[in-house]
Amino acid sequence: MSGMSASLVLLHGFTQTGRSWAATTAALGERYRALAPDLRGHGSAAAARPVDFASVHADVLALAPDRFALAGYSMGGRIALALALAAPERIERLTLISASPGIADAAERSARRTADAALADRIEGEGIEAFAARWSALPLFAGQSPAVSAAAHAMRRGQSPGGLAAALRGLGTGAMEPLWERLSELAMPVTLIVGERDAKFRALGERMAGAIPHAALHVVPGAGHAPQLEAPEAVAELLYSGSPSK
Repeated sequence: MSGMSASLVLLHGFTQTGRSWAATTAALGERYRALAPDLRGHGSAAAARPVDFASVHADVLALAPDRFALAGYSMGGRIALALALAAPERIERLTLISASPGIADAAERSARRTADAALADRIEGEGIEAFAARWSALPLFAGQSPAVSAAAHAMRRGQSPGGLAAALRGLGTGAMEPLWERLSELAMPVTLIVGERDAKFRALGERMAGAIPHAALHVVPGAGHAPQLEAPEAVAELLYSGSPSK
């Protein structure tokens, strides 16, 4: 696509690693030079501290070329959105998959921060096996194929309890400054991707699309909260073109 950045940075979700993008990058082929780092608290970066938005942003900007396309899923989408607002001159295009701009209501945000902190304590106390089993059973992931579910569960079981706890405390929705009021500042093209079965994030995506100047919302048929795992070819097409293949 003419004028498109040759580099694409992909930010994974909570309990994942950069390997979660493997099927998507395979579907992209040679159309991008894809970079999919492990974010602080996860995978090879499990021990990196501090785990907070500013530090993860610095990691991404150090890894990426001067100008790049940026995409993120769920937690990675929130990180990507905040980064696009913090360093807009670096980002040619933004893709947010099942992402939220944060919790606008201060009381709700405080309650979520408390809940995230309690879950972090529990992960450290009970260990990764018990946590991974409980997380995999969340309604958010219901309806995934056995293969997708098994791969996601295996990735969770490979994580560090301390790393995930730090990520919850520093990168959780409760820790995030809400960005609803700043969405109008996004000047680059923005692609919003949600799964057809993910009612909560479809609604969030519709609200976001109405607030971002150059946004297009795409609903991936049949997919739930993790369309990049459930329909990687469709997501790759959207990452490349911003519209489904004809």
